[in-house]
Amino acid sequence: MSGANSANGATGTGRMSGNGWLAGRRALVVGAGSGIGRAVVDAFRVEGARVAVLERDPDKSARLTAELPDVPVTVGDATTPGANSAAVTAAVNAFGGLDVLVNCVGVFDFYRGVAELDAEVIDRAFDDMFRVNVKSHLLSVKAALPHLRASRGCVLLTESTSAYYPGRGGVLYVASKFAVRGLVTALAHELAPEVRVNGVAPGGTLGTDLRGLPGLGLEDRRLDDTPGRAEALAARTPLGVALSGDDHAWSYVFLASERSRGITGGSVHPDGGMAVSTARREEHA
Repeated sequence: MSGANSANGATGTGRMSGNGWLAGRRALVVGAGSGIGRAVVDAFRVEGARVAVLERDPDKSARLTAELPDVPVTVGDATTPGANSAAVTAAVNAFGGLDVLVNCVGVFDFYRGVAELDAEVIDRAFDDMFRVNVKSHLLSVKAALPHLRASRGCVLLTESTSAYYPGRGGVLYVASKFAVRGLVTALAHELAPEVRVNGVAPGGTLGTDLRGLPGLGLEDRRLDDTPGRAEALAARTPLGVALSGDDHAWSYVFLASERSRGITGGSVHPDGGMAVSTARREEHA
């Protein structure tokens, strides 16, 4: 993870600003050990927020604690109610309340189509995908809801270009991201006017460390930055850009700020312009 964007006056990773877009905001980022989640932590801190973290991986959690000792880190599985409750409690105890909840948890299926899925593995693969990509989001909102209502705060869920276009993942991944898009719509309707709910729908991302689906035996496979990946990502977007977690993080900053106080039930699309492109299946992300 690189340092924060120099345009915001930061000179190194994790520097906090006293008068940024999120000055005084209290945030919990779920799934913050790497990739987009870690970039959100850094960008929020640059913009003045106090941030707590829920992260499943003990090594990533230890690294966060070493690099950002003032960030409360809860080690736990975001697909369980207990871990989400513990992380919310840690944030509230540290900050006196909670204004922003961000969920960046996800797992990938590496473009497996229905014809490539054996019938006997669909049960497990479906449960794994929707437990991680959908239930973790719902449980994090449930745990944080009383505090977000009290502060009239906001929820930011991580969708994907896969929530809007085919070919950005396999059948299970695309379906799960459409479900997150549905959560944004349903929760925004239910929780208004006290809590705003929006999504961020990133395109293909450099440095994401997105892991494969255990139900398909892909748990040891990672969406790494292989040679030529940046060029491939850029080539499939109208803007010709390959975006990183740092790029996506500023969409979360905007939606968490008062500058978006009139927006709920929507999504920001940092994807290089996929809406004006012809989507196609990619065999190599």
